[in-house]
Amino acid sequence: MARRRSLRPEEEALWQAVARTTQPMHAQVLRPKPEDTAFPAPTLLTPEKPVKAAIPRFRLGERSSTATAPAATPTKPALQMDAKAFGKMTKGKLSPEARIDLHGMTLAEAHPELIRFILNAHGDGLRLVLVITGKGKPGVDHGPIPQRGGVLRHQVPHWLRQAPLAPSILQVTEAHLRHGGSGAFYVYLRRHR
Repeated sequence: MARRRSLRPEEEALWQAVARTTQPMHAQVLRPKPEDTAFPAPTLLTPEKPVKAAIPRFRLGERSSTATAPAATPTKPALQMDAKAFGKMTKGKLSPEARIDLHGMTLAEAHPELIRFILNAHGDGLRLVLVITGKGKPGVDHGPIPQRGGVLRHQVPHWLRQAPLAPSILQVTEAHLRHGGSGAFYVYLRRHR
């Protein structure tokens, strides 16, 4: 067991100042009386009032009190096109008028190609085109956070919702199995004006 050394006077004073600011965990714990110490308690270490949280407390499973109506979680994207044509398209009965295959391209190569293809198809008056992304290969996953395979498959729908493509597009849907299934997208274009 190591020998304890005695505290120097400045260390003793500092210890006493700290000891005055503490609260006992149990009632039986003894503290030095304020009259016994030579220094007043520091005012910087006094606890402040807790700041009220800007966001109200929330428990899992509880609905937000600020919502006026319950938020509906859409299971599929809102239908923007004719329901009959949409039904035919999702069943694979409409054939695409043009297609682009982005297999093997990097994100930097695929994005400008997709923009060029969609804008040219819209300019030519085409209505239904097929964008083939591929399903992607699952990569080697060594970490605790899973990594997505199929980078293009996940990125292409975002690109289609952004400028300059969004104004030309009416609906984006996963393709039917005969046209590529989950590795391709139908892009239904607006009428050219």
